[in-house]
Amino acid sequence: MPAMPDRAPAVAGPPVAGCRVALGFDFGCARIGVAVGEAITGAARPLRILPARQQRPDWDAIARLIAEWRPDWLVVGVPRHADDTASAMTEAALRFSRQLHGRFHLPVATLDERLSSWEAEQRYFAIPGADRRRPHDTLDAQAAAVILESWFNHQRSLVSCATPNS
Repeated sequence: MPAMPDRAPAVAGPPVAGCRVALGFDFGCARIGVAVGEAITGAARPLRILPARQQRPDWDAIARLIAEWRPDWLVVGVPRHADDTASAMTEAALRFSRQLHGRFHLPVATLDERLSSWEAEQRYFAIPGADRRRPHDTLDAQAAAVILESWFNHQRSLVSCATPNS
């Protein structure tokens, strides 16, 4: 998968222990894509795009999603340059992850989201009849699903590496 775990998770803890449902976020200053996923299947689906208000997250809308889905974990995609250096958006996404944890007191993981938008575009354009003129209406939420699935996959690989072969 395209996304890799970011070096500094917002909250450390057992990877998927006790995780049934997670919400994934593709953070942006103008809008935030949101997806929901199940740890058992490792699958995620796009939920919606939340517009930012004056370049700030719509915390009320996020609170409603958290109340509706009751996630065990939140996962935030963190963009980095191709050479692995941080950008202004890297810092903004990390700040968003810390704010999520502070406001909602849920475990928050961060994930390097490089290529998640590319993967989201590939998935979108593979859908028969997809509106080629308006992909931006769904791509951020699809990118959040890619981020969440990548996190589930990474957590599974950690568990399989820690489990001795029988």
